[in-house]
Amino acid sequence: MATSCAPAPINKKEYISDIGKVLVKEHGKKQFYKPEEVKKAHRKSKWYDGLDFSCWAMSTYSSHSDFDRYHQETGEICDYTQMKTEMLNGLSVSPNSDWMDIPDLDIDTSWLDFGDVFDGVLDGIGDVISGILDGLS
Repeated sequence: MATSCAPAPINKKEYISDIGKVLVKEHGKKQFYKPEEVKKAHRKSKWYDGLDFSCWAMSTYSSHSDFDRYHQETGEICDYTQMKTEMLNGLSVSPNSDWMDIPDLDIDTSWLDFGDVFDGVLDGIGDVISGILDGLS
């Protein structure tokens, strides 16, 4: 019998940031991280209290194919595009906020794969955002 993924973390922005820091510290900066690496990062984070909702971080940091392969092996039913969209929506503070208003903004956007989220309409937008953020640093 297949199971569904756990509910999303309440503070998505903080969760993404914390897991990202663990991943970079443990594995360096990469475009994508293997689901097993993300799962280990979740367990090492302050978010792990016996509950495993690392699938949400996998939707952000793993490739679509690795995410799907992992879920086929575990039998969990999780939708990569839906979960990634929800996690990326968690990055916004408010509709009127400026990127510079987000404290400690240190997000490597090379892993953003908006093609999966927006079905190819915004191909390359991750590189554009990454360039903009690199220019602001």
